[in-house]
Amino acid sequence: MQTVIETQSLSKIYGSRPAVDRVSLHVPQGCVYGFIGPNGAGKSTTMKMLLGLIHPSAGQVFLLGQELTAQNRLSLLRQTGSLIESPSGYLHLTAQENLTIVADLKGVSRKDISRVLEIVHLTKDRNRKVGQFSLGMKQRLGIAMALLGNPELLILDEPTNGLDPAGIQEMRALLADMPAATGTTVFLSSHLLGEMEQMVEQVGIIQQGKLLFEGSLQDLQQHSRGAVSLRLLYPQKAIPLLHANGIPVQQKENVLTLPPLQEESLAALVRAVADSGAGVVELNRHTKSLEEIFLSLTDSKEVS
Repeated sequence: MQTVIETQSLSKIYGSRPAVDRVSLHVPQGCVYGFIGPNGAGKSTTMKMLLGLIHPSAGQVFLLGQELTAQNRLSLLRQTGSLIESPSGYLHLTAQENLTIVADLKGVSRKDISRVLEIVHLTKDRNRKVGQFSLGMKQRLGIAMALLGNPELLILDEPTNGLDPAGIQEMRALLADMPAATGTTVFLSSHLLGEMEQMVEQVGIIQQGKLLFEGSLQDLQQHSRGAVSLRLLYPQKAIPLLHANGIPVQQKENVLTLPPLQEESLAALVRAVADSGAGVVELNRHTKSLEEIFLSLTDSKEVS
């Protein structure tokens, strides 16, 4: 499978502080890739280097199979749509008028405006002034601007930031369907793992400028599994069974807390506990926070 974004030891140093420290990304074609990390981790700096807005201190950027250089930057960016930080637009103009300006600047046919408005569900609002738009509508208009010209790659920085729950849900659905609907590969950043889990296939996690993890969402979910709590009617019947299986247990009244377990092991264990007559009332699998995942990744020495 072709890689549409690749970086090799990409770094950016401000003074003596590395904002991005030898990051090597690999974004496959036709996926939604989530670039995740806390605020200040280096996400926006990395994305600006991908677009040539910031010059790297070291390392290389490859877009769509070509190394990004001063000579080919404009031709590569014509095949790349982006929305970095807040969406831009003239508030006193309509969505149609804003898109017309962007289409002319990009050298794209104005006929493409109807297509992108349909994709972001703003066709009915094309003649409304952008100043009357909600934040979610402005974000969708920004994505429509980025989609003009049918780019092969879409780079979005925190596209759900500041949206209300309904806006977040709309944005999730829009972005998750983007590769199938348009053939565009989507690379987006967020500081919220839970939000990313509902729309991405591939994940990169960055902290303090270092890439801690890159791989499939399924692989990441192995790291996000936290403790399991079992609420039982008769916990004293289950404890000997758990100890016999080498599983450490913490008890608080009728709730037993177990370490993270693989799904197959957990299913077999719950079946055995039920057969023991302990009376399984409730099972909860706790998901680690992003910070806890960072720690587990660091502890397991997966820092790049």
